[in-house]
Amino acid sequence: MWAVLSLLCAGAGLLGPPACGAADLYVSSLEKVHFKSWMVQHQKRYSSEEYQRRLQTFVGNWRRISAHNAGNHTFKMGLNQFSDMSFAEIKHKYLWSEPQNCSATRGNYLRGTGPYPPFVDWRTKGKYVSPVKNQGGCGSCWTFSTTGALESAIAIKTGKLLSLAEQQLVDCAQNFNNHGCQGGLPSQAFEYIRYNKGIMGEDTYPYKGQDGDCKFQPSKAIAFVKDVANITINDEEAMVEAVALYNPVSFAFEVTDDFMMYRKGVYSRYFLIERGKNMCGLAACASYPIPLV
Repeated sequence: MWAVLSLLCAGAGLLGPPACGAADLYVSSLEKVHFKSWMVQHQKRYSSEEYQRRLQTFVGNWRRISAHNAGNHTFKMGLNQFSDMSFAEIKHKYLWSEPQNCSATRGNYLRGTGPYPPFVDWRTKGKYVSPVKNQGGCGSCWTFSTTGALESAIAIKTGKLLSLAEQQLVDCAQNFNNHGCQGGLPSQAFEYIRYNKGIMGEDTYPYKGQDGDCKFQPSKAIAFVKDVANITINDEEAMVEAVALYNPVSFAFEVTDDFMMYRKGVYSRYFLIERGKNMCGLAACASYPIPLV
């Protein structure tokens, strides 16, 4: 069975290729022009010393993108706001480096017996999946995966697609082993929303993309979690079943250095993802919320 798993995310992971590292990398005048144009586009400013380092990294990334796009691949890469950073910098700034105790390792999801549909795409079944949002900024992946799964769960139950506050999770969910800009896991964020008794909407708690003080106001909560369905570690068939019968599933996967250079097409270095082998750790921490509606 093939099921579309929307809301695929790593626990706050972003991308960037390795730094070219070599200080003597030759940079052409055309590459310098492209870099300065990119700087204007993304409002970047550097000291004279940092400029040379960022130029080197940018050119290395751009050459890698160009070489990839000239090849026979199923997806294209492109520049973005992170193109002056090495993967090591991205990991240090955006990825949580310590191991996390995923609550989904203690599975409580009960497998059924079928029958199952041969194909499921929640995006085509109605207004159940929110549009793609700009996820640039800290803590974006785990927070957007959390709110997206809850938005879908509520929409499936009520027919109403809400827009929930990712920034609340960045600011307020630390007691549930989440780390704001340094990352987190959807399963633990669902638990936070459950015990916190709600999450506010994007309109009343807008996304800032940086750590801040918790500003949750219980009277303004618009979505609630009744329970969390944690899928047993490595049980990919249960993941497929959950998507087919109940809800889009949120899961964590390991981030590679080319992920955020993705521009369009089928991302063949994890998407489509082979089932049955815990590729990229996708079956290690899968869950979905059961909304209180």
